[in-house]
This record gives sequence, structure tokens and C-alpha cells, in this order.
Amino acid sequence: MSEFIVPAIGLAGVAVFILSYQIKSNKALYFMQLLGSALFCVQFVMLDAISGCFSLMALIARNALLMKYNDWKWVKHPAVIAMFEVLYLIILFVTWKSWISLLPWAAMAFGTFGYWTNNAQKIRFANLVCVAPCWLLYDALVGSWAGVLNEGITLASILVSIYRYGWKAMGDPDSDFQK
Repeated sequence: MSEFIVPAIGLAGVAVFILSYQIKSNKALYFMQLLGSALFCVQFVMLDAISGCFSLMALIARNALLMKYNDWKWVKHPAVIAMFEVLYLIILFVTWKSWISLLPWAAMAFGTFGYWTNNAQKIRFANLVCVAPCWLLYDALVGSWAGVLNEGITLASILVSIYRYGWKAMGDPDSDFQK
């Protein structure tokens, strides 16, 4: 039974992530990625991939705060980023199995800096150069084939969104992306 449930959960996560990069609003992107991450978190538990699971739990908390980036001024404070970076180190230490545990940590640590800019261009850049490649490799190593598919699609989807909306428009602080 679990041989069908584990991939199904991952494929549901893939569907949510596919949609996330085609949405202009950063707030909606954070929400969609929060939902997709929750699905992959469940899948990682079922695969005994604890480093990935706990990293995604932190990502869910991070994205929930980022949804309030423009509403709650304290969320913009550098101490909040530092708190998450320390949390990622704690997760790395507590869930350490081997060098593979470094992959979710790197994705989270680098991705948080990109996401906290609330700049669509920097968010996509962080995902292209570090976040998606680290998760792709981690997914392959722990047997999350839906995760591998997800990260491949994520990379392609980011490139499509750059083509659709333009790289320059994504960096414009007055664009719809920053809402």
C-alpha cells in the first residue's frame, strides 16, 4: 500500500509546486510552496529522510512568516533571518546521517537569503543556482522520485516564468511580483 501512497503524496506536491512559479505574487508563491512542502514533508517521513523532513518543517514556518513580509515589519528584521539560519544548523546537527544531510541545509540556508529579499528575481536566482539543485540531489539519494521530478520541473518552471515575465520586471520593486 505505501508503495502507492508515498509516490502519490509526492506527485500531489509536484502539482502544487508546478503552479507556484507561475503565480506573480510573492505572497501566493510562498503559500503554494508552503502547501507543497507540507506534502513532501509527509513523504520524507515515510521515506525515513529525517533531515529533509525537518528542513521542510522549518521552510513551512519560514514561508508562513514571509507571507506577512509586507504586513508585519518585524519579519523584515535581520534577526529573523539569523534565527532561521541557526535553526537550520540545529536541524543539521540533530538529523545528521552523513554528508547527504548537508544538501537540505545548503538549500535552506541559501534559499532563505534569497527569499528574505522579497524580490522575485533574487528568489528565482537562489532557486536556480542552489535550492533546486541541492533538493534534486537529496531527493535522488533518498528515493523521492517525485521530488526529483519536482525539482526538474521547478527549474524548468523558473526558466519559463523568467521568459514569460522578463528578468528585469522581476527585480522591479514596484511590480506585481513584490505584492
